[in-house]
Amino acid sequence: MEKSRIKAIVEAALLAAAQPLSVAQLSQLFDEQDGVNQSLLGSAIAELSDDCEYRGIELKEVASGFRMQIRAEFAGQISRLWTEKQSRYSRALLETLALIAYRQPITRGEIEAVRGVSVSQSIVKTLEEREWIRVLGQRDVPGRPSLYGTTKAFLDYFNLKSLDELPTLAEIRDLDQLEPEFAFPGGPDSVSGSSAAPAAPSHSDPEAAAAASDGSDPLPMSAEASQEDSCQTEK
Repeated sequence: MEKSRIKAIVEAALLAAAQPLSVAQLSQLFDEQDGVNQSLLGSAIAELSDDCEYRGIELKEVASGFRMQIRAEFAGQISRLWTEKQSRYSRALLETLALIAYRQPITRGEIEAVRGVSVSQSIVKTLEEREWIRVLGQRDVPGRPSLYGTTKAFLDYFNLKSLDELPTLAEIRDLDQLEPEFAFPGGPDSVSGSSAAPAAPSHSDPEAAAAASDGSDPLPMSAEASQEDSCQTEK
């Protein structure tokens, strides 16, 4: 099969899919007699990405695979297609998510110790419902509290392939940067953000790792955090 044909099929599949597609899933689009091996498919994907360089869409690889999405620079204009307001998440929720991304695995009590206020169950429930966090296990201490970590869905939503791509502490001092933007076609609940949570210290930021190990607070927490805990989303 000609590479141009392979590219066209891959592009059509990615535009039709409601979620990112892995190379294995894309391979299933072709029969054995088509002669499309992993090398040829990879080359076609790379060329398709190059073809999008000067277009309003881009081919992006995230944790779950590849997807076609609107370029972040056009997010403001494209968001006008939806009449409903974009959900805005409270600082308390974003602080909780950032701490999980930084220090995973982490317990709810450890999050509260850093933030200095209790973490409402509604915040944890919202993050779990969004499938941004999940329980990884239990800490081997009395009460066996749950250990939380981020998911592939978290990486997908924030336009990341792996935790290594999370920005460093120096780049994410302002938590307002975590507010997601419209970037993925399909409506407000299927967008991907052009910004992301802070970097996991074990991957890219030695200073963050030191902060995590000595218990110091890596993030500037707001004085109003306790009030924000009562309302995790704002419309």
